[in-house]
Amino acid sequence: MIVAIDGPAGSGKSTVARALAARLGFRHLDTGAMYRALTWLAVRDGIDVADGERLGALAAEHPVSFGVDGSVEIAGEDVTHAIRAAAVDRVVPVVARHPEVRAVMRERQRALGVLGDAVIEGRDIGTVVVPDAEVKVFLVADEQERARRRTSERPGVDAEELGAELRRRDERDAANTRPAEDAVVLDTTDLDVDAVVARIAELVDGRR
Repeated sequence: MIVAIDGPAGSGKSTVARALAARLGFRHLDTGAMYRALTWLAVRDGIDVADGERLGALAAEHPVSFGVDGSVEIAGEDVTHAIRAAAVDRVVPVVARHPEVRAVMRERQRALGVLGDAVIEGRDIGTVVVPDAEVKVFLVADEQERARRRTSERPGVDAEELGAELRRRDERDAANTRPAEDAVVLDTTDLDVDAVVARIAELVDGRR
């Protein structure tokens, strides 16, 4: 079974997906981490992030992999923590917009998704990557709460700067951030992680 979790930045996708995967005994696939890993590699190697063709080739040459412990690897490097740096935050939206990159990543995501029970989270998961997923959930939260969550994840980064970045990302990602027609929309603004995970687990049980 595949559980697809979509939603905008700060809606709780990664936290909820990790906890849900642990509860169900499923694999967790963070598609956002894949774009971050490619961005990290491009920056390290001095590749122009505006060159979609070169970045697409780089993604094909160095497929991202995930360890059983949730670690992220690319080009033989463990980049689990490095991909969360502010420098990657600033550039990853540029990298992820290239059609050449998205095409390679989607194929990789589909290949990983068919390996067994999995929780796959990111953008356009239920609409494009795995449209046949048995359970589709679209998480939302108000802007203030999403900014608060991002601030807690990025200590030392100005809250106003993070709020402005969220608004910019919402605008950039609008085309790829919409619920599938058969997705269940969950507002996580006033819900803790356990409550959200319990709601999704009920949906999974209902499909089994």
